[in-house]
Amino acid sequence: MLTIARIRNDFQSKFGVPRQSGIAGSAVSTVVFEPAFRQAEALRGLEGFSHVWLLWEFSELKGEEEWRPTVRPPRLGGNQRMGVFATRSPFRPNRIGLSSVRLLKVELSSPDGPLLRVAGADLMDGTPIIDIKPYLPYTDCHEDATGGFTDAETREKPLEVILPDALRQQLSPVQFTALREALAADPRPRYHRDPSRVYTMLYAGRELRFRVDGTVATVLP
Repeated sequence: MLTIARIRNDFQSKFGVPRQSGIAGSAVSTVVFEPAFRQAEALRGLEGFSHVWLLWEFSELKGEEEWRPTVRPPRLGGNQRMGVFATRSPFRPNRIGLSSVRLLKVELSSPDGPLLRVAGADLMDGTPIIDIKPYLPYTDCHEDATGGFTDAETREKPLEVILPDALRQQLSPVQFTALREALAADPRPRYHRDPSRVYTMLYAGRELRFRVDGTVATVLP
């Protein structure tokens, strides 16, 4: 697959990245094009769209397990198998991800050439992007859509998030809000429910440690 760009953001490890696009809607990312694609003409007209589709590669899984016909979705506790094409598992024949993100700005001139500023991406920093397409509301939005076995997940209440005051001083308001949104969506595997367990994620150049007890996620000082 040909890499046309890479995402740049504050989610610097796989653990902690929002599971789906839009979950951390405040999280801002930058799409930085590879040198061969730094041409403003390629973005002509894109500024008129509110959202775009990002097609990207699960690059962190190279050399790992082969694709499999059934997988155990984490949101089902890892105890039930579903067909791979009924999930968004990375272990698929072609490890391609698809994300709908909000387009904040088309920046045609920067030291790195043309850039896209987007919000709500569920990609780790450095993820290769293989294509970008505009989101078309008259065909891409389906008001009567159903979510299969994931519908139960949408009824879950977000976690309450407690963050140290010192962290508020170290992060920008946008970074602080995006972190709260990511933690509220509970990044843990469904089968992890030990309130004494400490989890670690890399975010905005910091190693953050947190616990989850019941419905409360607490970031440790």
